[in-house]
Amino acid sequence: MQEEAQVVIIGGGAMGAGLFYHLAHEGWTDTVLIEKGELSSGSTWHAAGLIPHFIGDLNMAKCHAVAPDLYRKIEEETGMASGWHDTGSIRLALDDDQVNWFKHVGGVLDLVGLENHIISPDEILEHWPFVDVSDVKVGMWTPNDGWTDPSSVTAAMVAGARQMGATLAKHTLVTETNKMADGRWEVITDKGRIVAEHVVNAAGCYAPQVGAMAGVDVPIVSVIHQYLITEPMQEIIDLGDRDLPVMRDPRASSYYRREIDSLLVGPYERANAQTYGVDGIDNDLHFYLTPPDLDTLMPWLIEAGERIPAFQNAGIKTVVSGPITHTPDSGYLMGPAPGVENYWLCAGASIGITQGPGAGKYLAQWMVHGQTEINVAGMDPRRFGDHAGPTGRFAIDKAIDEFHEMYATRLPGEERFAGRPQKTDPIYEKLDAKGAQWQEVFGWERPQYFGEAEQHTFLRSNAFDIVGEEVRGTRERVGLADLTAFSKFEVTGADALAFLDRLAANKMPAKDGGMRLSHFLTSSGGIESEMTITRLAADRFYLNSGIMSQFHDRDWLAFQIADGEDVNVTDVTEERAILGLSGPLAREVLAPLTDADLSNEAFRWLTGQEIEIAGVPCIALRVSYVGELGWELHHPMEQMETLYDAIVEAGEPHGLVHYGSYAMNCMRIEKAYKAMGSELTTEITPVEADIGRFIAMDTDFVGKDVVQDRAQRVDELEMLCVYCEVDATDNDCRGNEPVYAVSSDGVGDDEIIGITTSGTYGHSVGKSLAFAYVQPQYREPGTKLEIRLQGDRRSATVLAEPAYDPKNEKPRA
Repeated sequence: MQEEAQVVIIGGGAMGAGLFYHLAHEGWTDTVLIEKGELSSGSTWHAAGLIPHFIGDLNMAKCHAVAPDLYRKIEEETGMASGWHDTGSIRLALDDDQVNWFKHVGGVLDLVGLENHIISPDEILEHWPFVDVSDVKVGMWTPNDGWTDPSSVTAAMVAGARQMGATLAKHTLVTETNKMADGRWEVITDKGRIVAEHVVNAAGCYAPQVGAMAGVDVPIVSVIHQYLITEPMQEIIDLGDRDLPVMRDPRASSYYRREIDSLLVGPYERANAQTYGVDGIDNDLHFYLTPPDLDTLMPWLIEAGERIPAFQNAGIKTVVSGPITHTPDSGYLMGPAPGVENYWLCAGASIGITQGPGAGKYLAQWMVHGQTEINVAGMDPRRFGDHAGPTGRFAIDKAIDEFHEMYATRLPGEERFAGRPQKTDPIYEKLDAKGAQWQEVFGWERPQYFGEAEQHTFLRSNAFDIVGEEVRGTRERVGLADLTAFSKFEVTGADALAFLDRLAANKMPAKDGGMRLSHFLTSSGGIESEMTITRLAADRFYLNSGIMSQFHDRDWLAFQIADGEDVNVTDVTEERAILGLSGPLAREVLAPLTDADLSNEAFRWLTGQEIEIAGVPCIALRVSYVGELGWELHHPMEQMETLYDAIVEAGEPHGLVHYGSYAMNCMRIEKAYKAMGSELTTEITPVEADIGRFIAMDTDFVGKDVVQDRAQRVDELEMLCVYCEVDATDNDCRGNEPVYAVSSDGVGDDEIIGITTSGTYGHSVGKSLAFAYVQPQYREPGTKLEIRLQGDRRSATVLAEPAYDPKNEKPRA
């Protein structure tokens, strides 16, 4: 075994092989792939090998598109067959919600350039002549889907890397991974020791125990998945050489495909799914299966027999039963592990044969270039908090629930409550008593709104009017929000100011109490993070960002500290609660509770002070994400209930309302405030995002050269962010809808020229609003566009200014 390498990948399944292949093609050939047995001998080999394009997440759709392209051509590159079958796929829709979901997914796939068609039951029968479609409304036909042999494609990807100079070490067991003083990693195996700059945990079902060697919690739980293959069936024999599309059936929660002259049926049972190896898996297991359990599958097999009547009389030839990895949201883990440098994860895919090549491609970009060409926030392992450890209730219950829901349609705003609650603040029960409808973010419970439970739909739901009342109550009087679920950091030390000034693209506050909205960029100019920075003293700064970025931002700040710098980064997220009070009467509510002067002259907009309110010490920030006069009150968690009670009592005479995340999103879009994760992402620079007012080009910061270059050639850029009013009816933009140009005679074009990033109905202004990225020639105010909403093209107009309070007078009041 070689003694040193640039990268060591642990695990030779589809995910590890995909990364191995793409790192080599990015030029990193000093890479060693270590596999404890043979390639694909964990969970890869027993997968059914299905490759679907159907998915509603834009960036995951881009990931899925990598696999079939690679599998079709890899034999030409390596001489090794991939076993690719170009069959296409059909997914069935059985109710109106599923039909609306198909319309949305169709728009997402069109944005990626993936062919898709909504077809009738009769057209389904043209592809599958012996399937029952009596309860089917439509099907989604994706003709470029298929299936492949998992072991063959894994071997081919490994061959593609090896022929470029990368190294494979089979039958080599990793026993330790240790961080060295010089920042490199020591990987101990039963065949020797290797030192690497980077380690990647791609160990699949074994990823949690491999992660434990480095002190990394990997939120993966393996769940047993079974599929069966029938004896030869005459209906399939009669097809001759004609193949069948893979079919996905939500009623039976199953997939079906042809396997020679037999039928392969794979249910995801919607009850009683079983986990595997939560306390660890024997390293000596190779090409292993678990005992079949047809009793658990029986309700779904009966449904499959109703869908395919010929299946009812077929004999069962083979049952394949084995563990498949699941995360708490069924998305894979691709990116840096939290808390450690140069330790990466590439694991946790529940459909790894589909996702391995794409995960490998984009992780290779991330490792080599420090940035990817797509938004990978939904794949980043740091999207899970410390509540999601692999042996805890949250990870286990969520993995089982995600398995049960594999073919269910997740409606907008719908929450799943398995494994919850995990993190609640001291006023949780009081908000619950007020009718809070809860959402989980990074383990925290946060109100969506207050009122009757939502009847979820792709159209405007019963929450629409309730949210409107919360918005109007805040805009006209005063609103209170629990903002505890945000990240909070203190950056201290003699070099704190110079440290932040070196990293941030905005100038740091020059005086104590000053506040700045600042963006931190990658070396390629992409928006790495957005934080509000308040200067409490020359050597003490208070930073806030979205809760989903807590681990990301903590690590990013800590890892930027240079040798010799006197800087400390302290995460105080768990220690401090936040109450946000906003609206024209906010000052009247707070003034009786404090001795501090809250007047405009004494406490100016975008400043912070340390004061007491109702006897509770607060870092009071005069800032409001909803665009009103307001304060965020950051205070000790244990005193939250005291402060909350005092504000509610003081606010009652003023008509105080509680509002949740739905209303907050509405009000921020009314004010044309852009959001990290939707308008602001790592593949976007501040130039495309049109946030130049927050970028201090007269200072030095990471990524400045790229920003400067793009600012000088705006008209040549691919996309620019615009703000639109939409002629919507009973549904509004949510993000990832296609945008089309409109000709001078008012006729919409068929070419997609942009994509929405977020949208909502503006209750204060009576308009449906959206952000979108469009080609530069369509950015001018007044430009007419069309946006596809639920399959219908709706007219839209680019706006020159925020729909609400365009002069920004309200926050300064």
